Amino acid sequence: MNHGPGSSGDGRRRFAHALLFIAPAMWSANYLVARLAPGVIEPHLLALLRWTFALLLMLPIAAGELRRQWPRWREEIPDMVVLGALGMWICGAFVYIGGRTTTAANIGLLYAMAPVMIAAVSSRMFGDRLSPVQILGVALAASGMLLIILKGSLENLLAVRFTAGDLWVLTAVLCWTTYSILLRRQPSCLGPFARLTAITMGGVLVLLPFTAAEIVDVGLPTDWPRALMLAAIAALLPGFGAYQAYSFMQRELGPARTGLVLYLGPLYAALVAWWLLGERPVWYHALGACLILPGIYLANRSAGPPARPAETEPSRPPSALARSAGRQDPAARHDAGTVAARVADAR
Repeated sequence: MNHGPGSSGDGRRRFAHALLFIAPAMWSANYLVARLAPGVIEPHLLALLRWTFALLLMLPIAAGELRRQWPRWREEIPDMVVLGALGMWICGAFVYIGGRTTTAANIGLLYAMAPVMIAAVSSRMFGDRLSPVQILGVALAASGMLLIILKGSLENLLAVRFTAGDLWVLTAVLCWTTYSILLRRQPSCLGPFARLTAITMGGVLVLLPFTAAEIVDVGLPTDWPRALMLAAIAALLPGFGAYQAYSFMQRELGPARTGLVLYLGPLYAALVAWWLLGERPVWYHALGACLILPGIYLANRSAGPPARPAETEPSRPPSALARSAGRQDPAARHDAGTVAARVADAR
């Protein structure tokens, strides 16, 4: 077996490529939760319970690193709160709120913008330029996603009508793009798993006052067992599992290629609906899969490792993250991939 310097990096990248197809399966559970939540649990309470449950799963694993690195990562707390607000509050509750007055097709169309925006910003900020073959892969994947969302009919695109709910979803899409870029742009002394745990703490803190206001306005759920079940599903799969996978893929593949996982969402959601709700897939699901799967393969073909933020960090005003990153040692950077891989293997 090869134990040379590059062997662990190659293994992490192979694992990251596998996660491109595994993470959307975990995220697709959120489609089911979003469909079942109205009338059972309010959006902010669902988001708060989701990330509180996920945090309870993360803390026992990440506590050791968080304690050891506390003198360094406490300077990053403002950044963790900002990332938590973007990733856990806005990208969680806002989609649930928008889903009340808009359609699943509109949500899918708006989220189709995210990988393109992430790729465009990454190209300017990090030099993550895609080759012509990789651009073709992105185009194929996007076409497959749109085919599924529009159910194979151009008339459905012409019939799209935007509502107030779309503004909530559009805000979530823009904040997801920002979250993805900041996750790469701002280095941390923590490994991916411990860092996401700290970000989740920030997200829970941000959600608390909004959830309290929501409870005062509309009250608590009447069907607590069902509400807790939905929150637990959202915490375990699209929360704990998918976000950890996304952080690891960001580090190994870069934001542009990692963003492609969003294109697998509608396909996986159709399979989940078939399995759990008895909604059989039809021809456009199959054709969409024939475009999405090779598209993601081409988009990641001959993809070199992304530049490390510590080595190619763009100029920006000094911040707590910049100061802590300046003291980051090689061992801490090496631990980032091994901690995430070990946790993923345990799952």
